[in-house]
Amino acid sequence: MRLIDELRSEHELIEKVAGSLRTFVSQRVRDEGDHRDGERFLSFFRHYAGTFHHAREEDILLPVLVRELELPETSGPIRSLIDQHHSMAATLASVATLVSQEHLDDQEKARLVSGSNDYVRSLWQHIDAENSVLLPEAEERLKWAGVHELPDREITEEEARARDWGPDLLSLYPPLPDPEAIRGEGCVICPSHGVSCEGLEREWWTGSEWETFEGRSG
Repeated sequence: MRLIDELRSEHELIEKVAGSLRTFVSQRVRDEGDHRDGERFLSFFRHYAGTFHHAREEDILLPVLVRELELPETSGPIRSLIDQHHSMAATLASVATLVSQEHLDDQEKARLVSGSNDYVRSLWQHIDAENSVLLPEAEERLKWAGVHELPDREITEEEARARDWGPDLLSLYPPLPDPEAIRGEGCVICPSHGVSCEGLEREWWTGSEWETFEGRSG
């Protein structure tokens, strides 16, 4: 499905630019780098990752799953993933001023490191959960329901400008890995697992799916 393929592809760029943000922050706390690039990072994550990528998940993909497959909207994976979008946006907002601030004192530097790490780690976990659970499961289940294509919308000029900052930022600030980040596949990687969501099998699977579990897992 074209939309799902595009969401996967968008994840690749967003994931890389998140690593680039780590490099930028590491330079800023050493009083290096160009503070004006902070606005470019904010634009990328707010307008491309946010109002374009996350919004198309919330406004197109997830409503189709609710409507066509009668999946729960107020609990389970759908509710959890939307809540994560809002939580990540709030985390980004909490450091927005610091990201683009020219001069930072020691306390501000510490807040910038802590907040940006929280944002990047949450974003990576979210992407891992969507790539390994939401997108493949959605694609398979929609095909079962006879849905072979999804609607989409064009990217706006503002969103396209934000996207185009991505490769430039990657060139200026090569992504920095995070050895403390928790990465992986499956529901267990999702921060909502066991908190607001009991996992795909308990939340979405039907009786017939449990009966054919061996076939699905094999």
